[in-house]
Amino acid sequence: MAAETVTSKNMALAKAINESLRRALDTDPKVLVMGEDVGKLGGVFRVTDGLQKDFGEDRVIDTPLAESGIVGTAIGLALRGYRPVVEIQFDGFVFPAYDQIVTQLAKMHARSLGKVKMPVVVRIPYGGGIGAVEHHSESPEALFAHVAGLKVVSPSNASDAYWMMQQAIQSDDPVIFFEPKRRYWDKGEVTLSDTGSAAGSAIPGPLHKARVVREGTDVTLVAYGPMVKLCQEVADAAAEEGRNLEVVDLRSVSPLDFDAIQASVEKTGRLVVVHEAPVFFGSGAEIAARITERCFYHLEAPVLRVGGYHAPYPPARLEDEYLPGLDRVLDAVDRALAY
Repeated sequence: MAAETVTSKNMALAKAINESLRRALDTDPKVLVMGEDVGKLGGVFRVTDGLQKDFGEDRVIDTPLAESGIVGTAIGLALRGYRPVVEIQFDGFVFPAYDQIVTQLAKMHARSLGKVKMPVVVRIPYGGGIGAVEHHSESPEALFAHVAGLKVVSPSNASDAYWMMQQAIQSDDPVIFFEPKRRYWDKGEVTLSDTGSAAGSAIPGPLHKARVVREGTDVTLVAYGPMVKLCQEVADAAAEEGRNLEVVDLRSVSPLDFDAIQASVEKTGRLVVVHEAPVFFGSGAEIAARITERCFYHLEAPVLRVGGYHAPYPPARLEDEYLPGLDRVLDAVDRALAY
């Protein structure tokens, strides 16, 4: 038997997704990549760079500028046994496809009493922090998490981006894969494996399992995607004042790993939820409600939320005022500890 080959590389999050797509295309001939400018251009963020050159125009497909058509075609391909990975070029462009995603993609499995699988991954670069124009900095994850039948995930680092994309493509359920575009260029170590058995030790964990990325005792910070790095920076700043914060990376918005959050809150007694999306009716509201039910007698303070404002995303020069930053999260930590 040939020896298993395991390699580890330091790469940017965008490159990790590229490598993950490359592996999926190479491993399974039923995997297709589709989207606007994903082929010859390699995507506006170059996430799909080189894939069409290596796998051909039948596997990596440049589509018309029609998001509803992209997702609708992917649904038809999934019905024929393919595993399409479709790119929505920017977060704010997903809404023309929202009808297809919500009324068709999310419902096929239930509508067919489990007979029809929908192995479709919808990739969406999302969030702010890159100085973009209108419709290029949205965080619509709560809209999709509210829809039964969809899985919604968001990696915060290169290793998770690589392995979570593998797991999403292998899922028989549709996965909305939110990619934090402001973290595309953040680098990290990614363990790559050529065989399944070796990969078992490289995979960070199940697709919908949260992970404690920093141990602490005083306050739990919960985040996902682009805000995980910010929460780690907040924990570093708080440590200089003698405060010990725990940081939990949710990794998945739907389903949510409430057990992991509960275990942390039972230890710290305080919880602050951080996300870029508006606080009003955001995913933090569901977390706050559920943890209040589960941990009522462990909480030393109300669950607090930090996020965007209930307003349209502002022009680029004002986005630093809109997005959660170090001071706003530290203020929430202070308020939690003041009880």
